[in-house]
Amino acid sequence: MPPNLSLLIFLLATMAYRSLAVGVNWGTTASHPLPPAKVVELLKSNNITRVKLLDADPLVLEALSGSNLGVTVGIPNGLLRSLNSSKKAAQSWVHDNVTRYVSSGDSRVKIEYVAVGDEPFLQSYGEQFHPFVLGAAINIQTALTQANLDSKVKVVVPCSFDSYLSETSLPSKGHFRADVNRTMIQLLMFLSKHNSPFFATISPFLAFQQNKNISLDFTLFKIYTKAHNDSRRMYKNSFDLNYDILVNALSTVGFPKIEIVVSQIGWPTDGGPNATSYAAETFMTGLMNRLRSKLGTPLRPRDPPVETYIFSLLDEDQRSISTGNFERHWGVFTFDGQAKYRFDFTQGSNSLVNAQNVEYLPSKWCVVNNNRDLSNATASALNACSLADCSALSPGGSCSNISWPGNISYAFNSYYQLRNQSADSCDFGGLGLITTVNPSVDNCRFLVQLNTSLSDTLHPASVSQWITLLVTAILLLLPRFT
Repeated sequence: MPPNLSLLIFLLATMAYRSLAVGVNWGTTASHPLPPAKVVELLKSNNITRVKLLDADPLVLEALSGSNLGVTVGIPNGLLRSLNSSKKAAQSWVHDNVTRYVSSGDSRVKIEYVAVGDEPFLQSYGEQFHPFVLGAAINIQTALTQANLDSKVKVVVPCSFDSYLSETSLPSKGHFRADVNRTMIQLLMFLSKHNSPFFATISPFLAFQQNKNISLDFTLFKIYTKAHNDSRRMYKNSFDLNYDILVNALSTVGFPKIEIVVSQIGWPTDGGPNATSYAAETFMTGLMNRLRSKLGTPLRPRDPPVETYIFSLLDEDQRSISTGNFERHWGVFTFDGQAKYRFDFTQGSNSLVNAQNVEYLPSKWCVVNNNRDLSNATASALNACSLADCSALSPGGSCSNISWPGNISYAFNSYYQLRNQSADSCDFGGLGLITTVNPSVDNCRFLVQLNTSLSDTLHPASVSQWITLLVTAILLLLPRFT
């Protein structure tokens, strides 16, 4: 075979590989998280090759050691201020959360990105993190360079779905929010200087929720939906539309060619209208078909995102529901690693592989004692739901159709499982009753929690996280005493 032809074939294969790079977000905001080693097994058994973390939990990173999975480690927003003001704090963070894991021979973690902040430009946060993002990114970059890791690990900043917009919903009018525009230009200059991609959330689900001009069929990649015309550019689905709003925003501030990584995209399965397994399966199948086509979008033809991270791997029952109750149901898998629908991360079988040998608490539930006066039961249920996850009871949720007092039982059981089935957590002033008969009804599943909790998963390795925070605090306080 001629050398030039061999090179061409190699380049084409490389381009195809890059365009199909799909990973997942692995969040751990759960009361009873699936053990990290079990999650890594789940990732591998489903041929998932990349994972994005929202923090740098040592238990998670240890589980990823030697897995050869591409990893993005995250820096929580709460650390941005200290990392912005102290180079020593940044050096300490890089040493404890990157260097110690990438320099361990065969057991190393394949860290590819450090994500500075968790969507720090989210509009609901206001401007509280804006002054610290770029400085923190620069200090982390400097620390990586000093550790001789800058050629292996890129610094990125995940940007939220609402950091860019188009009032007309047309991509040609896409721009960054006025309050982030200046910071965004500075960030893009930094990313370009270091050949780092732009990380951004694309959220067709939220766009559909907030825009009456977007139909569900258009959002779910339905074939016969009405196309949207923007200056003779035809858009047949919401993903392309939202992606090109971002592309135009980047072009408007002078960065038309910067590589884009879709850092979060997905569809919830519960907790609200249209948040169903059927809709999620339809959306995810359409998305994967779109990515595999390698056609790109009207503004970036034949240039799809270099990587795409599905949001999310698992349901998380402690996520904030300020945006909606669906926030706790983004997982492709349930909290215990069981597939919710047919889907495939690679072009092969449509069947996902469930987590194996999952350990649960005993098969016991807490329900209403129908032999008691239930006139005050609603108040007890509301109190239970203020702590436990009752999002499935919300309108459109999987348990929204169960009648009183079944919904009271659901609330009682959610709290009972949250508290590891302790007997006193099913008291409710004598209104609760522990049963071994599963009270689940149709699609409304009364959960039995995992035999693990955050309080049970403390590990000596966790000390490093506390040391990092302690060192950071000391470094910030030293100037006050000198």
